[in-house]
Amino acid sequence: MHRQGPDGDQPGRRPALSTHLSAATARRIALAAQGFDRPRSGGRIDRRHLRRLIDQIGILQLDSVNVLVPSHYLPVFSRLGPYSRTLLDEFAWGPDKELFEYWMHMASLAPLRTQPSMRWRMARVHTDAWGGISAAGRHEERVAAVLAAVERLGPARGGEIEAAVTAIDPTLVAPRAARPAGDMWNWDDTKRSLEFLFYTGQITASARVHFQRLYDLTERVLPPAITATPTPTETDAQIELTRIAARAMGIATEPDLRDYFRLKPGPSRAAIAALVESGELLEATVEGWRAPAYLVPGAARPRRVAARALLSPFDSLIWFRDRALRIFDFHFRLEIYTPKHKRVHGYYVLPFLMDERIVARVDVAADRRERRLVVHAAHAEADADHDATAAALALELETMGGWLGLDGVVVGPGGDLSAALSRAVAQRG
Repeated sequence: MHRQGPDGDQPGRRPALSTHLSAATARRIALAAQGFDRPRSGGRIDRRHLRRLIDQIGILQLDSVNVLVPSHYLPVFSRLGPYSRTLLDEFAWGPDKELFEYWMHMASLAPLRTQPSMRWRMARVHTDAWGGISAAGRHEERVAAVLAAVERLGPARGGEIEAAVTAIDPTLVAPRAARPAGDMWNWDDTKRSLEFLFYTGQITASARVHFQRLYDLTERVLPPAITATPTPTETDAQIELTRIAARAMGIATEPDLRDYFRLKPGPSRAAIAALVESGELLEATVEGWRAPAYLVPGAARPRRVAARALLSPFDSLIWFRDRALRIFDFHFRLEIYTPKHKRVHGYYVLPFLMDERIVARVDVAADRRERRLVVHAAHAEADADHDATAAALALELETMGGWLGLDGVVVGPGGDLSAALSRAVAQRG
């Protein structure tokens, strides 16, 4: 008797060409692929839990906004519940690190084994990196001096490296210009050179202190087993990245898959075609989706998902806004850079996932001086039950506040959910 695969296919045979899914089934597949189908452990979270989760979602996006907590900590909390942030720091930057940092989906952390599959991007700095980074490479003398300083000082902060370069040759470091209007970073010459070296993979982040990178030579940071791994071809690397993205999403369109590691359309389509040909992806249609979809054979299809989670704006479940709209009917735009008087929902807004729907959005911040979790505004989504949503959200805010070492939750008057949420918080009080 031949053992059949998850969709009835015989081993060694290509699966059926197309599958049709309801919108609800696709949504549950997506939630399960992102780790929301399992109840939180309720016990101590250790490296095994982190390893399993990050292997599943493939990537954690980094972001410097710290009104609540740096963004990369939140997806782990959303899925696993309260855990030690020091544990994730050690996992990412400790002596026994299992993650590395690079420009993947923006600045991100991913398992070490993914690093060889990013080397094609490192080699494309002059064609793929944005202007400031690629242009920095043309100043070869400055780049060489910065690299030499990193080799001598590393791990070191950018300021220490700049001081070392200035001491050797002040002409290599131009005075910092005034920040142009709309410029988020205001990088100086040394920082641009460091980013060039980081993009090309010659240096990497040894650690982060107060979210500042400590730079060092890549061969001194990554384990020898990783640096000695042969570099795959660009084609094979992009197929592997698409494979990781597909597993992390379960069901996805081509733009969804492309966005996960910010591939370009041509290579993305070619990688998907290769995975369909090998049977690692099934062509699919989904009720209400205009674009063709691709399904991972054997992807979990829970009958229901009972989730409760506040989501980082940079969570991989929702970071591609078109996908969030398609799967959850949830239109989400980050308003951090929107003038205050033009904001609709607030400055740092976390969507609230309850069961299989995103039912609210919460503008929240940590008041560390007063040791309070402050909800500036809470808005319910259309058709959300305000009392049920507020009760679940109050519990989640209480759990988050405890995780962050805060003593209570304070709800401001903003938003149509604030009154119900204030009552629910008071009842838990």
